[in-house]
Amino acid sequence: MSAADPALPVTAGEAKALFADLSSEPVLVLAVSGGPDSMALLALVARWRAALKHGPDLIAATVDHGLRPESAKEANAVKRQARELRVTHRTLRWTGAKPKTGLQEAARDARYRLLSGEAARSGARIVLTAHTLDDQAETVLLRLARGSGLSGLAAMARESDMFGTRIVRPLLDLPKARLVATLSRLGVGYADDPSNRDPRFTRARLRGLMPMLAREGLTAERLTLLARRVRRAEAALDQAVTTASGNVSLSPWGEGQRIVFRADAFAGLPEEIALRLLGRAIAHAGDEGPVELGKLEALRGALAQGPARPLRRTLAGALVTLSKETLTVERAPPRRTGERRISALTTRKTARSEGLPRRLG
Repeated sequence: MSAADPALPVTAGEAKALFADLSSEPVLVLAVSGGPDSMALLALVARWRAALKHGPDLIAATVDHGLRPESAKEANAVKRQARELRVTHRTLRWTGAKPKTGLQEAARDARYRLLSGEAARSGARIVLTAHTLDDQAETVLLRLARGSGLSGLAAMARESDMFGTRIVRPLLDLPKARLVATLSRLGVGYADDPSNRDPRFTRARLRGLMPMLAREGLTAERLTLLARRVRRAEAALDQAVTTASGNVSLSPWGEGQRIVFRADAFAGLPEEIALRLLGRAIAHAGDEGPVELGKLEALRGALAQGPARPLRRTLAGALVTLSKETLTVERAPPRRTGERRISALTTRKTARSEGLPRRLG
């Protein structure tokens, strides 16, 4: 059986390499729902930790969203398995009223908030999740379908920050089939969440299309390769934006200070660099969350018409003013509280649906 065989279980040596950079952490929180991916994460991390003379304490955290009658039973099953592996277990419950629309998005936010809270209580800097190569491929398709920009097509990074906690996805390059094979070899059971196949949810519908797409060559591996290459391009673009900022800025980017660009120099930038630099400035000066890409493109298009007359626009809590000599981005005057709250909520929801980062560029 070759290393490329998707049914090959993950070896102890592979696990050692996957988690090597985590060995000096005092505590690790593992997000374990009870499904095959997260149960494999639990088993692999526990086996890796047991082989270390000194290593992090492990806490398996199961979020019970209270959306299915089986969820409490599944959390108890994770608890029993964690006990067998000598891993501390905590059940985190999402309480309160649940939204009637956008349920999956709200559940995701609740999950990460609860996990981040557990990390803070436990003295952990890192939460491990069990996202796989298959999840990465589905994310690329999801963002393609929603018309995401390049930042969205970069999909998930191995590491990111959410709610003040570092999220690490050590299994991101492994196909789900290898994790299932690992559980089979170790004799570890797992739960089956039917919502993963519920056609009401976009991700579930895309998941159902994957076998057909793979027959046409659009495999999970190739979609993941696309994300990796886009992320590489993103890094280059980010550096280019930083360089451009230094070349066209007339003012420092200090806290609470307005940002001023030379209008002619800004107009001469490549369109993508100008767009990202404008987004970065608005995110810095504004106070309403991430910048919606479509609105940012519309604003940049208006600026590109030139200062035939002074232009003033507000976006994401920032005021953008174009004159003949300068382009200025600063905090917009405060609006009424209710209006501001609705605007910020709309911007955050749109950015998440388009797969946009909290900071463009």
